[in-house]
Amino acid sequence: MKILIIDAQGGGIGRQLVSAIKERFPNDTITAVGTNSAATAAMIKAGADNAATGENAVKVCSGKTDVIIGPLGIVIADSMHGEITPSMAIAIGQSSAKRILIPVSHCDNIIVGISDIPLAKMIENVSEELSAIRSEDK
Repeated sequence: MKILIIDAQGGGIGRQLVSAIKERFPNDTITAVGTNSAATAAMIKAGADNAATGENAVKVCSGKTDVIIGPLGIVIADSMHGEITPSMAIAIGQSSAKRILIPVSHCDNIIVGISDIPLAKMIENVSEELSAIRSEDK
């Protein structure tokens, strides 16, 4: 399975995602795209197979993957302190890939109805969703 992980700022969520998914699904190909070089570097260190940085990388890679994973802000234009451009949000939203979004309330985007789940548990839930997607594809 081809997995695209997108993150911004320091890449902390992306780093944890890459590490957890590589551990559970070592044969999957993970492409990490950071909106900046720090986010990309964090995901490379965690073991991403491929990596790129910036708006064009998000747009191109979103069309060439089976699953897109990242914080909810990746589908909201101008979120993550302005690092998600409108064209990035559109490319991710219009991709035919399945999206697994992590509900993180940041940057004036408040998600109601979601209990305070630790990030580690949300990362675990991402792995479970990937397993469910695999089952659907068989």
